[in-house]
Amino acid sequence: MKIGIIGAGNIGGNLTRRLTALGHHVSVANSRGPHTLTALAEETGATPVPVEEAARGAEIVVVTIPLKRIPDLPSGVLDGAADGVAVIDTGNYYPQQRDGRIAAIEDDGLTESRWTERHLGHPVVKAFNGTYAQDILDRPRPAGAPDRMALPVAGDDEAAKAKVRALIDELGFDTVDAGGIDDSWRQQPDTPVYGLREGIDGVTKALAEASPERPAGFRG
Repeated sequence: MKIGIIGAGNIGGNLTRRLTALGHHVSVANSRGPHTLTALAEETGATPVPVEEAARGAEIVVVTIPLKRIPDLPSGVLDGAADGVAVIDTGNYYPQQRDGRIAAIEDDGLTESRWTERHLGHPVVKAFNGTYAQDILDRPRPAGAPDRMALPVAGDDEAAKAKVRALIDELGFDTVDAGGIDDSWRQQPDTPVYGLREGIDGVTKALAEASPERPAGFRG
């Protein structure tokens, strides 16, 4: 597939490494420009592009940048993507640590990913937000392996969610359907599933145990 990745930090960089190794055609962008991605491109064979071009022709686009930077993305950043593009949101809201207070999340009760998709103007699938970046490289396992990790995946667009779950399976991880985007609070920071390294049963149990009340450490 043609895959666009916006953000080349720990998650974006390691997804670039794995997806190119699997044979996908990856375009990768960051806020500092393609010239800063030369080393990653040489290592992986990915194509560094401006942010405005990352989604061009892509069947899947991964948005993996700090939440506070989402409104700074260019208008129409997803223009030119393939029909039916699935957009993966890996983001988390860290008000005290990084992002500052976002009223629509704090006061209006929007989930982080609902807020993100409103800025993008496109439905998103929330995945990888609670995954350790190094695990993307170190912990893939074949289907059926007893120690295969599972990742929660939330989204309203069932076709897009299925496409993302198939990609995660190809990457070497099981998935658990975590519901729609309005349910994605179950995988936000400091929930039981966040950072969990367990299989399908453990992830399913952790999602069920989540509380909708935002923890004090993650309120602005």
